[in-house]
Amino acid sequence: MEANGLGGVLLNSQHNFAWLTGGGSNTVNRSIENGSGTIFIRRDGKRFVLASNIEIERLVDEELSAHDFEPVSFDWRDEKASPDIAVTTARRIVPSGDLISDLPLGAGARPAEGMIAPCRFSLTDKEIGRYVALGADATEVVERAFGTLSPGMSELEIASAVGGELITRGIEPVVLLVGSDERLLRFRHPVPTSKVWNKSLMVAICGKRNGLIASVSKVGCAGKIPDELKRRTDAAVNVLDTAFAATTVGESGSGLYEAIAAAYLRNGFADEIGNHHQGGAAGYKSRDWVAHPASRETVQANQAFAWNPTIAGTKAEQTAIVGPDGTIPVTKADTAIYQF
Repeated sequence: MEANGLGGVLLNSQHNFAWLTGGGSNTVNRSIENGSGTIFIRRDGKRFVLASNIEIERLVDEELSAHDFEPVSFDWRDEKASPDIAVTTARRIVPSGDLISDLPLGAGARPAEGMIAPCRFSLTDKEIGRYVALGADATEVVERAFGTLSPGMSELEIASAVGGELITRGIEPVVLLVGSDERLLRFRHPVPTSKVWNKSLMVAICGKRNGLIASVSKVGCAGKIPDELKRRTDAAVNVLDTAFAATTVGESGSGLYEAIAAAYLRNGFADEIGNHHQGGAAGYKSRDWVAHPASRETVQANQAFAWNPTIAGTKAEQTAIVGPDGTIPVTKADTAIYQF
């Protein structure tokens, strides 16, 4: 902050609030990116939480500590009358120096998420521990669910079974896809419908707990597995393995894309890379950035990645961390087709 002449930084997004509070949540309304409270870091390092009188007590009691964050409250009526109240409140705390924010909060603070985001890319040991525990639970939910499902269920019923079990473990399914049969062949993002599953099935989740998000997918088939489905799934898994092998510290997003494209070509599905993004950096967002031919981002130490190669009718997806001694798996779902 000193180098950039800043007076302070305002963090209101749900993902950045979770990051800076060690897993706390300012989420009330999941239809918007803004949270119900704002973290303000003054240039001397002192931290504040700014929120209306509706939210401040709960935030301090359940999501963070008044020892670490000094609470500053304002009347909810003033908040509704002045949408920039977080900025004006911060300005009273620090009268000089520029203010930046992760989201647009008003004319007095410059949005600078691009400057803020890289600060959270390299995970701490505590974050890695939380992430691995999340991945283990998310994997177990998906694996166990496949042992209870049966043809004749609707995609919505399957989504309910998986989503309900995630929630009982404190995991919010921020993405929950269920595709079956011809929908799985046609659509890369099959949101669940009332369609009844007969033969092939895919479940894909992005599960969030304490701010971190783990992604994992699983494919199954009722009865004999068709040779073509196996060929396509084996190819997708090979692309997935190639992506993680190429994800090393310092590698560029464009370099990762090239490695993935070469794997598609090697497996006989060169055109499939153009039908869906392949994934990329993960953490407090399901994807912080996605690998593509013009990517300039680079892999950081202890950064999480979720790769998700798809070929029509199938998918392979896992999450892992680029650790100091190699890849640290977060999710560990069996990539073989599950036979019902």
